[in-house]
Amino acid sequence: MLEEANLGVGQVAKRCGVRVSTLHFYESLGLIKSLRNQGNQRRYMREVLRRISVIKAAQKMGVSLEEVKAAFAKLPDSRTPTKDDWQQLSRYWQKGLDQKIAYLEKLRDSLDGCIGCGCLSMKSCPIYNPEDKLGDDNSGAVLLERSTTG
Repeated sequence: MLEEANLGVGQVAKRCGVRVSTLHFYESLGLIKSLRNQGNQRRYMREVLRRISVIKAAQKMGVSLEEVKAAFAKLPDSRTPTKDDWQQLSRYWQKGLDQKIAYLEKLRDSLDGCIGCGCLSMKSCPIYNPEDKLGDDNSGAVLLERSTTG
């Protein structure tokens, strides 16, 4: 197996456009794995390049490393995602992106008149929130957290 794991940490870092410390961090999270040679140096199999590419693509979409780890854990034998796996992951993550986009649009559309919390700290608040009823059960920008349909 070690003969297949012939990529050094520097090679992988350069090829993937990440720092060596990033590889160590991903490994500490269980997102990637390495083997050790006789000199106790990390060696990676070629498939790690695809795993890191998936991680980087997911991060650019706003997917957390925890979500990536959960997705990887669902793969049989924690294998590297295939093209079909990526299509399934991307469809799943698209739903999250759609929710984030809807949230950001709602935030954008509310910026001029309200910060969405019902705080009544503005001189002219478009929200009538007597006795801070919204604050009794919620904190933060509670109106923005409500769904756009509900």
